[in-house]
Amino acid sequence: MRNRFFIYVFLLLGAHLAAAQQDGKLTVRPYGFVRSYLNIDSRENYTVVGGEYNMLPLDQRWNEDGSEDLNAIPQVQLQAFTSRFGLTAGGLTLAGHDVTARLEADFGGFGTQSAILRLRLAYINFQKQEGTVLRQLLIGQDWHPMTGGVMPEVLGMAAGAPFRPHSRTPQVRASVNLEHWGATAALLYQNQYVSNGPLSAYDPTSTASRKYADQALFPEVFLGLHYRNSGLYLQLGCDYQLLHPRTTALIDNVTRRVDETVVSFSPTLYAMYETGLWIFKARLLLAQNTSHLNQPIGYGVTGVTPDSTWCYRPLQAAVGYLNIAYGSTWRANLFLGAMQNLGAQTDLYNFGTDSAPIYLIYAKGGENFTNLNGIFRIAPSISYNVSHFAVGIEYECTAATYGALKPDGSIAHDDQLRSVVNHRICTMVKYSF
Repeated sequence: MRNRFFIYVFLLLGAHLAAAQQDGKLTVRPYGFVRSYLNIDSRENYTVVGGEYNMLPLDQRWNEDGSEDLNAIPQVQLQAFTSRFGLTAGGLTLAGHDVTARLEADFGGFGTQSAILRLRLAYINFQKQEGTVLRQLLIGQDWHPMTGGVMPEVLGMAAGAPFRPHSRTPQVRASVNLEHWGATAALLYQNQYVSNGPLSAYDPTSTASRKYADQALFPEVFLGLHYRNSGLYLQLGCDYQLLHPRTTALIDNVTRRVDETVVSFSPTLYAMYETGLWIFKARLLLAQNTSHLNQPIGYGVTGVTPDSTWCYRPLQAAVGYLNIAYGSTWRANLFLGAMQNLGAQTDLYNFGTDSAPIYLIYAKGGENFTNLNGIFRIAPSISYNVSHFAVGIEYECTAATYGALKPDGSIAHDDQLRSVVNHRICTMVKYSF
């Protein structure tokens, strides 16, 4: 009932503002789309957003006599909760800056009964154009600088993740754009997409929470440079993150405050080229502890000091994708993505014994991906697009390799290395307004 009330107020406000004018200055435009997905999977996968957002197939799970893989279960679903609506507002000038705002939501949140309203975007943008120089300051929730505006053209809701960093997050972002060159600096805070860490000082079980970033006090930082000329766009950037996994520890049977940190740097290079009906997109990322960007890459405990403080080191992975699309009304698309676990570059701390080692790793998906070696995806699709209507079908083949965890957090390439594959058929119909 409460969600219905908020939706009604949101739509009523949008209708009122769309018709309202303040001295001919305020302009408000509603937008959105109605979208339905039919997904068919050949096995159990790690997914979010009610199964629509497909990440990768889960490892084999054999029954007691080793005769059946219990994760090899086909599934099918038809959903429309990723339908979206939003408002953009403009017309205000303040100190020579054009001030705009955007508010966007869908139904991708989940409660105990059904899909619920979820905030996607909510920001105010200050913009000033002086000749060929464009300055912008954005405050609010928007796409992560490594995500927004450079998404692959795939039909599936995950839009290329986990090979593409994916996050919408509260931020303060400043950018300067010259005729061809530009720079971006952003301070980012976690909200919906969060990091993993220990459940508590007493329980090392992996869980996801924004508290690990909040406790660090210092925000995530992104710095980037880009170049644009004709159909070419290049971006070079680096993401910095500081986390405080635990703030207390049990020392001599007394709970005391501790200062534990894990620092990560994730450099990235993105390229896009458009010519005629062709478009080419590619990204390379040396990812460190990017679970908050919807990637199964975290960090591990590498040591324990005499006062019971834990030391950490980010795990890293080489991640990349290539996306090629051609056409207009009929549009063909090919997506290729790959990820390789590179480990922590140092040995993790063994909480067990030499014969039965126990390593603590905190990554998206918790214990599911501590033995993940790599992922590969190929996803061809074709769609029909006319005016506000689109319909398409996509075949997505995602293979994940799992194996024995080595002391440095990488995976041994021995006879235990195994591959599991999910075949997904995704059909989509969409009406935009």
